[in-house]
Amino acid sequence: MDFTKLLPEDCVCLIISLTSARDARRLALVSPALRSIADSDAVWERFLPCDYQKNISGSSSPSLLSWTKKDIYFYLSSHPILIENGTMSFQLEKETGKKCYMLGARALSIIWGETLEYWKWTSLPESRFSEVAELRLVWWLDVKGKIETRKLSPGTNYAAYLVFKLRRRRYGFRQRTVGVHVNMEGTTSGEVRSVSLDYPQNVPQQAQERGDGWMEIEMGEFLNEHGDDGTVEFCLREINCNYSKSGLIIEGIEVRPKNIGR
Repeated sequence: MDFTKLLPEDCVCLIISLTSARDARRLALVSPALRSIADSDAVWERFLPCDYQKNISGSSSPSLLSWTKKDIYFYLSSHPILIENGTMSFQLEKETGKKCYMLGARALSIIWGETLEYWKWTSLPESRFSEVAELRLVWWLDVKGKIETRKLSPGTNYAAYLVFKLRRRRYGFRQRTVGVHVNMEGTTSGEVRSVSLDYPQNVPQQAQERGDGWMEIEMGEFLNEHGDDGTVEFCLREINCNYSKSGLIIEGIEVRPKNIGR
C-alpha cells in the first residue's frame, strides 16, 4: 500500500523533512510519487541553517535567494560564498548541512601584519579571497583568529585548520615546530600542540593537501554545545628569536565539523 496516498501532503512533507538531505535526495530518485514533495522548498528549508538567508543576503552571491531551497543547499555544499566584506567564507557540509566558515587572512590578527618589511599582502588565483598574507621575514610569529559560537551549528564537534602553503624558497620551518591551540573564551587556555608545517617528504606529514591548491593542519577541536558559549579563539605562535622565518603564505583558518575532509 502506498502510504503517500493515505496521508496529507503536508504530513508526508514533514516526515521527509525529519530525515536528512541524503534521504530526501534518494527518495526523489527512487519514488516518482514522492519526487515533487522530496524536492519541495518546504522540505529543503528544514535542511538549511536558520540564518542562511542572512549569510546569503550579505554575501558576494545574493542572487542565490531566488533559487529553490534544494539548489541553494547543494550550491552552498560545494561553493563557499564570501561574507563579511569578503574577509570570511561560508558553506555547508554536504551530508549534514552543518555550517563551515573560513576566516580569511584579513580577518585574522597578525603581529606586524601591516609592516611591509615583515608581511606582504598579495593575491593568488587559487585563493577564494582577494588577499592572502605572505611572510617576508619575522623572528616572532603570532597569528590569532576568533569566531562567535552562535554562528556555528549547535551540538557539533568542530575542528579548526590553518590553511597555508610554503614558498619553494622558505626558511625557519624545516623540521621545526610551531605552537597551535584552540580556546573557548572564558575557559582555561586550551592545550598547545606542537606541529610541523615543513617536514621532508619521506617523513609522515602532519599537514595535508586539501585538493584546492592549499595545505591544512589541524589546530585543535572544540564542542559547540548550545551555540551560545561566546567566542572561540585560534592561535598560531612561534616566538623562538634564535632564527628567522620566511616563506609562509596564509589563506586563513577554516572551522568545520570534525572528521569532515576537504
